[in-house]
Amino acid sequence: MSTTKVEELVRRYVAAVADLGVDEAEVAELLDPELELVEHPNPISPTGSRTDRAGALAALRAGRELLAEQSFVITALMVDEDRVALQATWSGVTAHDRGPLAAGTRLMAEIGAFVTVRDGRILRHETYDCYLPPRSPAPERR
Repeated sequence: MSTTKVEELVRRYVAAVADLGVDEAEVAELLDPELELVEHPNPISPTGSRTDRAGALAALRAGRELLAEQSFVITALMVDEDRVALQATWSGVTAHDRGPLAAGTRLMAEIGAFVTVRDGRILRHETYDCYLPPRSPAPERR
């Protein structure tokens, strides 16, 4: 694939994952059957995780249940053949209370990620998520 096509694929992938209303099949189509998703330890996943395509799609569904909204803003992206390094800011708002997080809590993370592409699909996604302190929702005024 050309550098431009690799970049377009990764941008489509990030946009699809960010869209809480996207059809899961649309995301699945972007993923190689042998996908490996590696999340390094962070406050949300203290031990980190390593999963396959089915696990990545399950995580997509879990995010839809937890979040009322989310966004990924890519701030830098570099392509080297079939590998992409990207920097992004992620933001999400919880849809309901979950553990210590009240509904409406804003979560933010600065992300560094490396993505490998094979045959027009995402083969590997390794992410380093640096979470900022959660921002509690503003109290209701009476």
